Amino acid sequence: MKVIAFNGSPRKKWNTATLLDRALDGAATQGAETELLHLYDLDFKGCTSCFSCKMKGGKSYGKCAVKDDLTTILAQVEEAGAIILGSPIYLGTVTGEMRSFMERLIFPYLTYTNPPQSLFPKKINTGFIYTMNIPEEMKELYGQHFLFNEMYMSLIFGGTESLYSFDTYQFEDYTKIVADRFNHEQKAQRRRDVFPRDCERAFDMGARLVKE
Repeated sequence: MKVIAFNGSPRKKWNTATLLDRALDGAATQGAETELLHLYDLDFKGCTSCFSCKMKGGKSYGKCAVKDDLTTILAQVEEAGAIILGSPIYLGTVTGEMRSFMERLIFPYLTYTNPPQSLFPKKINTGFIYTMNIPEEMKELYGQHFLFNEMYMSLIFGGTESLYSFDTYQFEDYTKIVADRFNHEQKAQRRRDVFPRDCERAFDMGARLVKE
């Protein structure tokens, strides 16, 4: 089986990308083929509200009709055995690139029926990895956002789980950044002590998504 991870961060070598890499390492230990795609490398927009995916008898019913860099990637998702989405939290939500990707990924399969149903052709496991600057005790600030993402991922694809990496180390050199509200030494200490455990949890997630 193939596991595809999507990096919704503009950084290719920092917190989110690192955790996604570790998740794919875990998937690979279970025999999965893996691929990491960086959304910021792709040329695409979010949903254009054309509703071609909802037209009765339309050739694009249940499919996104927009033709761009996501066209072949969305087709690959239908062939995958699991997918993992990763994003830092910007202003209380995932990045704009990730949000646009999720619109294109989820909406075509979501029926306008009562109750809503999924047109995705099979059940696959999914995971979401979030990185954020806030400490764990402030998680509820974003709780509703996380809940909605899990709800839609579960409805469309099946099983889903989330991993949260809190109080992340944002800069390689805090002395060059105006960021007096943060204790640089505490941030560095957490990077050394806690982030490796987050990487282990990501590894376990990737392996679990394949095994289950």
